[in-house]
Amino acid sequence: MGGPSAEREVSLSSGRECAAALREAGYRVVGIDAGADLCARLQDICPDVVFNALHGRWGEDGCVQGLLEWLRIPYTHSGVLSSALAMDKERTKSAYRAAGLPVVASLLAPRDEVRARHVMPPPYVVKPYNEGSSVGVYLVQEAANDPPHLSDDMPETVMVEAYAPGRELTTTVMGDRALTVTDILTDGWYDYDAKYTPGGSRHVVPADLPQDIFDACMEYALRAHEVLGCRGLSRTDFRWDEARGRDGLVLLETNTQPGMTPTSLSPEQAAAVGVSFPDLVRWMVEDASCDR
Repeated sequence: MGGPSAEREVSLSSGRECAAALREAGYRVVGIDAGADLCARLQDICPDVVFNALHGRWGEDGCVQGLLEWLRIPYTHSGVLSSALAMDKERTKSAYRAAGLPVVASLLAPRDEVRARHVMPPPYVVKPYNEGSSVGVYLVQEAANDPPHLSDDMPETVMVEAYAPGRELTTTVMGDRALTVTDILTDGWYDYDAKYTPGGSRHVVPADLPQDIFDACMEYALRAHEVLGCRGLSRTDFRWDEARGRDGLVLLETNTQPGMTPTSLSPEQAAAVGVSFPDLVRWMVEDASCDR
């Protein structure tokens, strides 16, 4: 848990919650704040399984997965290739498109060019193409005259995506099973604070949706999980424009290591279908493996 990414605090929170639940489930647990000595720590501890509660770069983009493959230690969540693919938002969309899954228009552009001009007609969203948790996301409104003032912390290449209006929906996949659909309600943009601050968002689970939209979310999430080659737990996020019916449902991204904090969506969905938090983390440990 922890690690050096922009999502360090979220990962520490996930790690603490998972460690407590794993102990409750009967496992012997050693918590590691992942740093430059991670390889040496793992060799010293010799764990039976690594529960990967890292988020963001290095932790869910294939890097630590490659280290664990090298050490031949079974680990939770997706493997090297699917982790790297899902973390790259534009390549994820390419995989979605190839599988016939609905997405909005997007492109990669130099940060300085996005600062200088509108690279697509507003409204649109600018984000790092390889971060999660809504880190570094800019929403450019339809009436905006000027391009966004991107911070210097943004990568040199960013993703620009047509804004998808509508309701924020999400579905967790557990192995080969889509769990349910959550409707995420906020007073504004579903940003980092809304995701991780208690009371920052309200979750309706199961979502009150037309049956065909509910079923489509379940189907698309499972297909995305399979197309990206995920294993273990994943969560796919959607936007749905009610005015357009099923044509208004689009996939945003798939998270191969969903948050496991008290306000996180996947544990909440598991609970809604009868899987307690200790049972969920137990299943994840027993599902752990190496790709090779």
